[in-house]
Amino acid sequence: MYKDIITLSVVNFNAVWGDKETNLNRIKGYIEAAAKKGSDFIVFPEMSLTSYDDIASTPKAEKMQTKLAETIPGPSTDEIEALAKKLGMYVVLGMPERDKDDESKIYNSLAIFTPEGLYGSYRKMHLPAPEPNWAVRGDEPMLIDTPWGPIGVAICYDSYCFPEMTRYYVAKGARLYINSTAYAHCHGPSLARTNLEANCITNGIFIASANLCGLDVDNYFWGGSSIMGPARETWQVHYYTGLPFNEKGADQEKMYTETIDLGLATRFLYKYNEAVDGTDFRPDMYIKMYQDILDDPNFGKAKQ
Repeated sequence: MYKDIITLSVVNFNAVWGDKETNLNRIKGYIEAAAKKGSDFIVFPEMSLTSYDDIASTPKAEKMQTKLAETIPGPSTDEIEALAKKLGMYVVLGMPERDKDDESKIYNSLAIFTPEGLYGSYRKMHLPAPEPNWAVRGDEPMLIDTPWGPIGVAICYDSYCFPEMTRYYVAKGARLYINSTAYAHCHGPSLARTNLEANCITNGIFIASANLCGLDVDNYFWGGSSIMGPARETWQVHYYTGLPFNEKGADQEKMYTETIDLGLATRFLYKYNEAVDGTDFRPDMYIKMYQDILDDPNFGKAKQ
């Protein structure tokens, strides 16, 4: 039987653009602070190791993200791995990853650590502008095997526009979904807040979201790191800690820590329903629908 009770930390992090050494030092400090609070698991935002903003006029080979990218494992992840093992922590950290086999390929990735060491990397599968200026897409989802069951991880755009990510993870047994994000004022508050809350409600799960905060090069990030989950009221979401993106004070640099009961995650769409002799979730039908899309000769083609 999986454990139900977990203590989580999520960090509003104002990364210093292009200063990996300073950011890494602060990241390690937050990990140590979370351990003192009894946290089992800490989540940092997307690209927190280097910060996020792209300078469009800079050639790809000279971009900050390209120059500061590391392989996973690499120097920075070696330091975090040692700390995660020492403190017995799970850590999710956003960073630019260089492909071991093709140095020209850079991914927007999450480095994932367990108390046993480096678990692997998740490479962001969906890239909004301006990320294709420096990154290539990943192709694989990732579930972390933990004493609390499988935990799904995703990055920003993955969560806000592609419900397939959440549904895949929850169908595979996840009760907790990690959203590491760099969500800025230029996108408005509604896209991220509405979709996270909807994913939480419709899938009957908990979501731990960590966002950058404050000014980067030219983007101002909302912050709004939080842990949300099922409320006692039907079809409602409860913020166990943290703040919604657009609430006053949500942009302050801060770590939020809370203990939650994953036993409250109903995952109701994915459980056996006697009335229909199956689950309400119907992947056997969706696979046909998606295949019909793929078979459509007009789908996804550039206009001539």
